[in-house]
Amino acid sequence: MSAQNTATETDGFTAQERAAMKQRAAELRAEGKKGAKRADGLQDLLDKIAAMAPEDRALAERVHVTVTATAPELTPKTWYGMPSYANEEGKVVLFFQDSGKFNYRYSTLGFQDAANLDDGDLWPVSFALAQWSPAVEKKVIELVRAAIS
Repeated sequence: MSAQNTATETDGFTAQERAAMKQRAAELRAEGKKGAKRADGLQDLLDKIAAMAPEDRALAERVHVTVTATAPELTPKTWYGMPSYANEEGKVVLFFQDSGKFNYRYSTLGFQDAANLDDGDLWPVSFALAQWSPAVEKKVIELVRAAIS
């Protein structure tokens, strides 16, 4: 992955993005118990992403930015040790599984039954994610929008 610092290709979060996420976590904690729980979930998710191998971390960070921009109503948290995003009922809608978790050759963007991706009697709920590109970003946005519709 190139070291370009664009909205679609990056080696990770910029210092400004990291500062903004920390500030948002502090704001949520200041909101009280519910906000603190959300902030703790966000911090857990960010810690999991930070611990990933560089290639996986870059993908996870782009997924995080895309999901939170597309569906700010989803709550970031960890689920089975993976970054995930839950609906208002606390049900996981989607998750990111890094390739290192089970020594796969690709990372995975997966959707749970709370996602509204139903399409007849057969539909995909898991997608291999090898590299980030504008086309991948567009597809992830479409999937997230459909999942929360």
